[in-house]
Amino acid sequence: MFRTGLRASRVPFRPPPRSHNVQIRAYRQKRFGDATPRSSPRNFIIAYLMRWAAKPTFYRDVGVISAGAGGFYLYNLEEVPVSGRRRFNWVTPNLEAWLGKQTVEGVKEEYKGKFLPEWDPRVQQVKRVLERLIPYAKSEGLRDVDWEVNVIDSPQQNAFVAPGGKVFVFTGILPLCKDDNGIAAVLGHEIAHVVAHHSAERFSQSPLILAGIMFLLSVDFSFYSSLMLLNLFLSWPGSRKQEAEADYIGLIMMAEGCYRPEAAMEFWRRMDKQGQHQAPPELMSTHPSNHNREEKIREWLPQAHQKAESSDCHAMMNYTDQFAATFRGTRW
Repeated sequence: MFRTGLRASRVPFRPPPRSHNVQIRAYRQKRFGDATPRSSPRNFIIAYLMRWAAKPTFYRDVGVISAGAGGFYLYNLEEVPVSGRRRFNWVTPNLEAWLGKQTVEGVKEEYKGKFLPEWDPRVQQVKRVLERLIPYAKSEGLRDVDWEVNVIDSPQQNAFVAPGGKVFVFTGILPLCKDDNGIAAVLGHEIAHVVAHHSAERFSQSPLILAGIMFLLSVDFSFYSSLMLLNLFLSWPGSRKQEAEADYIGLIMMAEGCYRPEAAMEFWRRMDKQGQHQAPPELMSTHPSNHNREEKIREWLPQAHQKAESSDCHAMMNYTDQFAATFRGTRW
């Protein structure tokens, strides 16, 4: 006997939904090229520019941006001391001083324990040379600078002056300098970078370099290729120009300080002989070749001698020679 109550409560059969299409679609084998294309910086930039160009205010926006950028550029044009070169620099003295302070703190931390004491003869020699160059640095705008000499006991052949007057000389470069004249050539060059505010100029160029990278990425260059092109045609030529400018300003400065200008040429000759087979081609370097630096200094020697004569160096050197002869003849 069937129980009608149970029969009445039975759920009628319904076929399951047809989901085989979904399953087939989910497990369908993907052919080469079916993958969704990945977004790239180029596609993003092009899409953004296309959306911007479609706006009714596009031409007005371009005009306003161009006028603003042009005005900003012209407002921040200035003349480099001594060389007279015109350049763009928007970095304020306070920002440049802050950047220099960060550099100094990093160097002091890196070479902690390697700084020579004040009484070391090498420190005294660098100080002696610096004291004769400072007045001419002041005349070119480096006033109210707290000069400080730091000599690092390291075989590195390097020296630099940070914005703010902090001088760093590595002992490895002193044998190449040979004497006070050679040290004056090196310090004059490094002080010249600060006189010309080259670090601020490089920092001012960073937005332009970033814009160049974004543009090259938009035309399907890789990041490495973009960076290489910008280095080759913008960064490295600009750096070489600054180095040559510092060579010139430093030469004039050491001549005004009554140091022998030929010592700068001799220094680069020694550097050239030492590193003939190590330096990269000038085109691929941030610095001019040592040989070219020597030749340019040779061209500038007449101007350096003229500066020395106007500084009355002959009278000063005669007085120094007489003093030295008297000192040598004195018995203690």
